Amino acid sequence: MPVIPYKSKDILEPAELVAAIRARRGGTLLNLDRMLLHSPPFATGWNNFLSTVRKDLAIPAKLRELAICVVAILNGAEYEFIQHAPEFLKAGGTEDQLRALQQIDHPDLNSSLFNPQEKAIIQLSVEMTRTVQVNETTMTAVKNVLQNEQHLVEIIAVISTYNMVSRYLVALGIEPE
Repeated sequence: MPVIPYKSKDILEPAELVAAIRARRGGTLLNLDRMLLHSPPFATGWNNFLSTVRKDLAIPAKLRELAICVVAILNGAEYEFIQHAPEFLKAGGTEDQLRALQQIDHPDLNSSLFNPQEKAIIQLSVEMTRTVQVNETTMTAVKNVLQNEQHLVEIIAVISTYNMVSRYLVALGIEPE
C-alpha cells in the first residue's frame, strides 16, 4: 500500500513534464510516475536520468536488464521486477533464467543457465546491492568479460541507479499496476 496517495491518472500539470513522462511511457502514467509527480523538480530529473539509462547507454540491453532484475529481487522490489522481467526477455533472456534468478538467495541457483558474462554481472549486482563493496576477484571477472571500460562504467551505473529506484519503490510502497 502506498505511503501517500498517488497523483491522479489524469494529472495535467505541470503540462510539459507530464507530457514528457507520458511520451516516454507510451501515453500513460505508471504508479511510479504518479508518485514522482508529488515533486515536479525531482520527477523532471528522474525522467531525464532514467530515460538516458534505459535508452542511451552502450551496455547490451540483456546485461542491463539482467542487472536490474537481480537488484529488484535482492531488494524485494516487486514493482521493479514486474516492469523489467519482460524487458529482460525481449533482450534475449529466458523464462528459465528469470525463474533461476528468483532463487538467487538459495544455494540451488541453477547457474548453468548463465554464461560467464552473465554470471559476472549477477555477482557484481549481488555485491553492489548487498555490501556496496565489490570483491577484487569479482571486479576482475567483470572487467575480463566486458573488455570495455565504457561498458564497465555503465553496468556499475545501472546497478547503482536501480538500487536507488528499488529503494524509492519499496520505501513509498508503490504497487504494481
